[in-house]
Amino acid sequence: MSYVIVDVESDGPIPAEFSMVCFGAVIFDDLLDKTFYGRTRPISERFDPEALAVSGFSREQHLAFEEPKTVMETFAVWLEEHAKGRPVFVSDNPAYDWQFINYYFHRFLGRNPFGFSARRIGDLYAGLVKDASKGTEWKKYRVTAHTHNPVDDARGNAEALRRFKEFGLKI
Repeated sequence: MSYVIVDVESDGPIPAEFSMVCFGAVIFDDLLDKTFYGRTRPISERFDPEALAVSGFSREQHLAFEEPKTVMETFAVWLEEHAKGRPVFVSDNPAYDWQFINYYFHRFLGRNPFGFSARRIGDLYAGLVKDASKGTEWKKYRVTAHTHNPVDDARGNAEALRRFKEFGLKI
């Protein structure tokens, strides 16, 4: 089993009605050097300009990105090549990130290599410190700045997770 830290940027709050703009993934290991970056063309005419602006791309740039099917096929192959066993989806906010990845995998490949579950980094930290109210304090353990480049954000989240391992989390 491999933990894969994923971060998504989109142009709106939900898949199907809005589109994933880009996403990044990092295999959780000692080096955190196995990364994936995908940029997907819109699947909907709808978009929220403020949500899109977070990604740093214009609508015109977004329209020129790759076909989502191609990106998701490439991501699935990358997971097969780099994940040992079943990949486990880990995210800062799986309620957001997982829904887009799950939707795109099912829509374009008919399956999701991650299955139907995910782990939330804040919940892992809250369990580690035995205090459910501490679910946001983990972010101080990121080393890489949170820039909204999804590979940077996934790597920063993986760095925090690596610190949890040093503190005794069995992962």
